[in-house]
Amino acid sequence: MANSADILESLNRYPPAASGSIAYNFLVPNLKGLENLLRAYDAALPTKSEDPASLQHRDAPLTPPPSPKPGQMASEPAPITSTQHPNAMGSAPLEQFSKPSLDPPHTYEISVFLAATEAFSRANTNCSIAESIDRCKAIISLAKSRSLPVRGYVSVALGCPYEGPSTPPSEVAEITASLLEMGVDEVSVADTTGMGTAPKTRELLKALFAAGISPNDLALHFHDTYGQALVNAVVGLEHGIRTFDSSVGGLGGCPFSKGATGNVSTEDLVHCLHSLGATTGVDLEEMSRIGGWISEELGRPNESRAGKAILSRLNS
Repeated sequence: MANSADILESLNRYPPAASGSIAYNFLVPNLKGLENLLRAYDAALPTKSEDPASLQHRDAPLTPPPSPKPGQMASEPAPITSTQHPNAMGSAPLEQFSKPSLDPPHTYEISVFLAATEAFSRANTNCSIAESIDRCKAIISLAKSRSLPVRGYVSVALGCPYEGPSTPPSEVAEITASLLEMGVDEVSVADTTGMGTAPKTRELLKALFAAGISPNDLALHFHDTYGQALVNAVVGLEHGIRTFDSSVGGLGGCPFSKGATGNVSTEDLVHCLHSLGATTGVDLEEMSRIGGWISEELGRPNESRAGKAILSRLNS
């Protein structure tokens, strides 16, 4: 199985054809993993003797100029409450990790992973929460020294397959705050099992905000195991969250959470947001075509209801 360094080396050698920038996110499990990734990263950098004109078609990741954090809008809208109409969400700006001579520019980001329960932490990363935090400190420190954005994930935030459906919101808030204090640019709080409900999502957000965490520093990541992902996303939207994780065609799952389905489908989430008057910058018809294509390529059902409905209309 290829690791992150192998993938980055392959991308630098054989960059995919694209009319715009591509965002690459590398989940690194430990410091050694990041060091291996950085060796591939450095190998792609142009040397002083290289002529910049010869780099026109080379996708080499370079140190980015200052820019908004990953997933953050250029201008954050006011928080939405249950009595307000959703604000336009806009397209998330991307860090430019390349010289003007490189076309197209691509973005690179490092991710670190923590669990909100001890049992899941040991099952998934073979260490305690405290040990996992120590690992993350070293990874974050090295990544930030290289001006690489870092995203944190806190899994099983709304229920654990080992410890039950009531993960303490205070524990999630404490871990999230620790990641932000260590310098991550954004924390994605994840309902890995799909056990989350609207009341539980409200309680979790209440605990996060009480810990002094801003909605601008958060993303929400909902799996749709019990069909509640869109409901929970709307709760997050009403509380000022503007970044949501999703997967085209509802792909994904979790090997350590039996029965867990994929993330909320991108097509369903975008359709929901558009129905609320939000502007995402996503072409829903094109996204639906992609969902249908990748599902067919992988030989698995297309789990997006909106995507299937749109494809049916387009093909009729």
